[in-house]
Amino acid sequence: MRDAETLRRVLAQLDGRGYASYKQLTGSYRIGTVRLVVDHVQVDPYAPPSRMRIIVNREVADLPADLTDDAAGRTAVSDFLTRRFADAAHRMIPRPEGTGNGGFVGIGRPGQEVLERTSVAVLADRVEARVDVGLPASGRRARGHQAARLLTDLLPRVAEASLLHRNLDRRALREHVTLLRDQEHLRGLLPGRGLVAFVGDGAILPRRSGDSDLPLTGDAVVPFESPGNLRVTFDLPSGRRVTGMGVPEGVTVIVGGGYHGKSTLLRFLGGLEAPDAGVVWLEGEPPAASLNPLTFVFQDFALLPWRTVADNIALVLEQHPLSAAERRERIHDVLARTQLTEFAHAWIRQLSGGMKQRVAIARALAVNPAVMLMDEPLSALDSQTKDLLLDDFVRLWSAAPFSAAYVTHNLREAVRLGHKIVVMSRRPGRVREVVALDTPLDARDEHAPELQAVERQLWQLMRDEARAAERELEG
Repeated sequence: MRDAETLRRVLAQLDGRGYASYKQLTGSYRIGTVRLVVDHVQVDPYAPPSRMRIIVNREVADLPADLTDDAAGRTAVSDFLTRRFADAAHRMIPRPEGTGNGGFVGIGRPGQEVLERTSVAVLADRVEARVDVGLPASGRRARGHQAARLLTDLLPRVAEASLLHRNLDRRALREHVTLLRDQEHLRGLLPGRGLVAFVGDGAILPRRSGDSDLPLTGDAVVPFESPGNLRVTFDLPSGRRVTGMGVPEGVTVIVGGGYHGKSTLLRFLGGLEAPDAGVVWLEGEPPAASLNPLTFVFQDFALLPWRTVADNIALVLEQHPLSAAERRERIHDVLARTQLTEFAHAWIRQLSGGMKQRVAIARALAVNPAVMLMDEPLSALDSQTKDLLLDDFVRLWSAAPFSAAYVTHNLREAVRLGHKIVVMSRRPGRVREVVALDTPLDARDEHAPELQAVERQLWQLMRDEARAAERELEG
C-alpha cells in the first residue's frame, strides 16, 4: 500500500499533463488515520466523477458497539454519518475551480428520510465512506497540485471530522439511533391494533412549496393534532410515549381543497417526504407475499409508452428475485383481476386514459402491497370513465380486500370508496374531522339517503373551508 507522500509525488508529476494521466492513481493509499482507495478514475473533466472510498478502521472510528449491534442501529448510524460527511465536505472543501466538475466531492446528500444507505457502510472491521470526486482540471489537463491538496489534505480532514466518534455530536448520534429503533418497534405493533400507519401529534405536514420537502414555517403553522376517534398511544423501548393518528385497515380517503396538505400527508405515509417535527410510523410486518409494502398510484399514470401493458407491469417485478415463471404468474393474475388480459400485448400509447389508469393499478397490485397509496388517481378522467373505474376498484377490493389511503377532492368518490374519510383543513393542513362509513363497499348506492347525508356533511365542512379562504383573500 502506498502512502500520502507517494500520492503527492505522483500528482506533482501529473500536473499539466493530459487528463487521462490521472488513471495512474487507481489503487490504495494510507493517509494518516484513513485509507483512500481510488476505484475508478473519470476519463474526462466533464464525465461522471471518479469513484473513491475513504476507509477508517473500527478501532479508530470508535463507534459504540451498542449503537451498531442491530440492523436498525447500523442503518441509523450509516444515515447519520452520511449527513455529517456531506455537511463537512460542504463546509471544508472550497468551491470547485477549473474545468468540468473538478474539485467536486459528493456523497449523495440525504433528504429528510432515514433510510438504509450504501454511501457509508458500517462494517465489522471498518467504516467506509463511498464518494464521488471530481479531479481538478484546466481544459483537459490535470491540475496535479490542486488534486494533491484535495486527496491528501481536505478529504482526510472531512473523513476525520465526520467518521470518528470523538469528533461527532455524540448525543445527536444516539438520539438518531434511538428514534429509528423506536420506529421499527412501533411498526411491529401496528398490525395488532388493526392499523397500517401512524402520524404523530406535533408533525408539521404542509410543505414550504411544491418543489420542497421542507416543512412550512412561520407563526401561523399549527402542528398536527390527531382527531379523537383515530387517536392512539404507544409506549416505545426508549421510554417515550407517543400519541397520534392511527390509520386503520381498509380504505381511508383523505379529502380537502387545494393546499390542504392531502398529497403531503400521503407522501409522508409513503416515505417520499418526512416531517421536520413529529414522527410518521409506517406499517408493521407486510404480508409474506408482499414485494413492496407501500406502492403509489398517481394521477399521471407514470407508464412507459414504449412498453406493452404486460411489460409495464413486469417493470416493477424486475428488481425482485423472482423466477420467470413467478413473474408470469403475477402478471397473469393482475391482468385478470383488472380485466386487462386481452390487452396484455397492447402498447400504452394505444390505450385510453381510463385504460392507462387501470394498467397503473394492475402494476401496483403486482407487488401485493400492504398499503396502496393513491393520489387523485381519477381526477384527469371524464365522468363516465371515473364511474367505470370506481366500480373496478370496488370489485377489486371486494374480491381481495387490501388497505389503501386515497387522496381526492371529489366527495362522491370519497363516499363511494371510503371506510374512513379524513377531512383536511387548509393552511396549515390539520385533520378537521374523521367520518366513518360502515356500509360495505359493494352494497353502497350513491342515491341512498345515508350516503347522501354523509356527502352533504362533507360538503358543509369543505364549504366552510372555502369561505374561510375567501375571507383571507378579501382581508
